Amino acid sequence: APVPVDAQGRSAYGLYLSGRIAGFRGDSAEAARLFAEAQRLTPEQPVLQNETFLTSLLNGDLETVARLTPTVQLSPELTEAGRLVTIINAVKRDDARTGYVSLTGQPLAQPFTAIGLFITPSLAAAAGDWETALKPVESNPTDPTGLILRLQRAQLLENRRRFDEADTEYKALLALPNGARLYTVNYAQFLERRGRREEALAQYNASLAGAAPDPAALDGLQRLASRKRAPAAPGPADGVAAALDFASIMSTERQDHKLTAILLRMAESLRPSDMTTLRLGLALAADEQEEPARQAFARVSTANAILYAGAQYNLGQSYQRSKENDQALAALTRALAAAPTQSRIALALAGQLIAMDRNAEALTILAAPQINTADQTADVRFMRGAALESLGRIEEAENELWTALQAHPDSPILLNHLGYLWVDSGRRVDQGAEMLARAHAADPEDGNIQDSLGWAQYRQGQYEAAVTTLEAAVAKEPANPEINDHLGDAYWQVGRRREAGWQWNRVLTLAPDAERRAEIDEKLASGLPEPTPVAGTQP
Repeated sequence: APVPVDAQGRSAYGLYLSGRIAGFRGDSAEAARLFAEAQRLTPEQPVLQNETFLTSLLNGDLETVARLTPTVQLSPELTEAGRLVTIINAVKRDDARTGYVSLTGQPLAQPFTAIGLFITPSLAAAAGDWETALKPVESNPTDPTGLILRLQRAQLLENRRRFDEADTEYKALLALPNGARLYTVNYAQFLERRGRREEALAQYNASLAGAAPDPAALDGLQRLASRKRAPAAPGPADGVAAALDFASIMSTERQDHKLTAILLRMAESLRPSDMTTLRLGLALAADEQEEPARQAFARVSTANAILYAGAQYNLGQSYQRSKENDQALAALTRALAAAPTQSRIALALAGQLIAMDRNAEALTILAAPQINTADQTADVRFMRGAALESLGRIEEAENELWTALQAHPDSPILLNHLGYLWVDSGRRVDQGAEMLARAHAADPEDGNIQDSLGWAQYRQGQYEAAVTTLEAAVAKEPANPEINDHLGDAYWQVGRRREAGWQWNRVLTLAPDAERRAEIDEKLASGLPEPTPVAGTQP
């Protein structure tokens, strides 16, 4: 039989292999697309069918999931996931009755039983069953299910123009544990639509003053200030999306990040919003799906400055994890421009600048009024001290690091940094070495701290001890050029010249900076001079 190919002449097997390669490099969205194309060419292949279903489910290709659900042979859990997607797709196609008949005829099994309960009121309304949709909520006040059911009932009562009952339901919702935290903005929007502007203003301000401010409250305040039209009343499809969003909050609390992402993709397909997309990115990042997470963060618009700043901040964090410094810097710069008063973003940007040896720029950010306060944290002083040290402003760096250490005297990070500064500069070698020993005892698995201790031993002339310590540090951090360089120096001083040369040559393979490369070239050409151990303290 002829090999099936698509319009571009690509075979099913070639598309499948391309999908696997895309998956290996972390581009799961491209993998899902290629698998779906391959599966259309060879629908009879069960392995390809299953893989296409899974990747499509995880990457939000809900049409493909719905298409495959009737025929795919998977675990009961994934079969139920496919049924849920099929129901949501029916709502999306304005065919809620089909989804409602499916759900009422065969309720969703675990782990989706609760989600079926959550979406029932709005799904019933979309299908025209208003008796079920508006059924009074009967739940224990401590049962979180009551939150999403009361929200939907309030919205559906408004949809039926039963405004007084809707108001009563909203008040009952906000009185529940976590009700005000999650849904104050929804009530404020209802008040806006009813022309109760002063009450809406109070609710928006209450949301912003709470423990978890809702960025949508800012939009509400801006609308009221400019006397713009209130947002449209939510319809049944909005209620289904809200139910999916609520279910995703619960799965996040259980740290089931894959399920969270699946639910948020469904919610996004019904009612796209920047908040949903941001939460999707966070779920994907928590599940270590970096490329899809970045794609989600990049989709968050500039409409709400706080949401956009949050997306760009998390995009920068993702690039930091993969050490893509230029991309991280660009994202964090955009985040701070959108939210210039957010200290968390400013500190992340300053840290990125320090990592890129742009220390003067970092100091400018760290001098901002919202950061350089009388009660600034030890973390801020540590960052400022690190930047000052890199600029050669040693006394200022010492003051910052010492002040930070007084606040956290047992911090291995602070002990290591200040101790290494004192040892390497020769200012207080013995005191610095003592601090480094404490740091290593507190965190013996940190190779960088062990390197600092080994270097202190070297500076004190304890070369044999330094070799032992630095060998262990290199074993923990084999790709660190500075630690390998230090070990080479220690080998030289104990007469192991060939091993010293090997170690220095290894440094050249680890992308050292220009200054270290020049130092290594000099060592390889001339070796090291006779040692002059430094000891004691500065008066």
